[in-house]
Amino acid sequence: MNTHPGLIGKKLGSTQVFDAAGNVARVTVVEAGPCVVVRKRTEEKDGYHALQLAFGERRAKRTSKPLQGYFDKSKAPARSVKNKQGHEVKVYPRFLQELRLTAEAAAKYNEGDVLTAADLFKEGQFVDVVGTSKGRGFSGVFRRHHFAGMPGSHGTHEYFRHGGSIGTNMTPGRTQPGMKMPGQHGNRRATMQNLKIVRVIAEQNLVLIEGSVPGSRESLVTVRGAIKGGRHA
Repeated sequence: MNTHPGLIGKKLGSTQVFDAAGNVARVTVVEAGPCVVVRKRTEEKDGYHALQLAFGERRAKRTSKPLQGYFDKSKAPARSVKNKQGHEVKVYPRFLQELRLTAEAAAKYNEGDVLTAADLFKEGQFVDVVGTSKGRGFSGVFRRHHFAGMPGSHGTHEYFRHGGSIGTNMTPGRTQPGMKMPGQHGNRRATMQNLKIVRVIAEQNLVLIEGSVPGSRESLVTVRGAIKGGRHA
């Protein structure tokens, strides 16, 4: 289990940056934070150490009443902002997520603290990014499992993109569990490990991470310190 501190963020897209030597790095831009510590769990009261982080904003009418009450009793209550028409509207945090931490890491933070990208991340650090992969619907074995397919000649007929045999004749006479077949592809929790932070833009809470990050644009991601510490990167 990853117990390193992290932030909730939003994937913005991909670009490329150059270093002083002119080397190019393909990066994914993530808006990490700012996040508010809504609640702090402790070993004495809850049996483990963790921080509940809130990120983003949404109108009160789109927030459930139980969640509104939870936020109002916490260090992240509703606040008033002006909409495009200039009217005062009440907004609550949009996302709420709990991150398990070690006792030493949790002791550094208190309820109500606002965590930013510059507080937790620095250039050259390795991180793990968790998100929901893009949904690709019902896909065949070519796209889902990278099958090679059948030969394109020597009598192959209407079988080029099939998966081949899926079972046995007599023993055990059925299709084995876990057989790679067509089915739902994507739209699942995915983790990319040991990604290197190329740049941190503190003014905009942007983290430029080398490589790909799960999810589509504007999707929710969680960025935490690498559990492997950069090993095998």
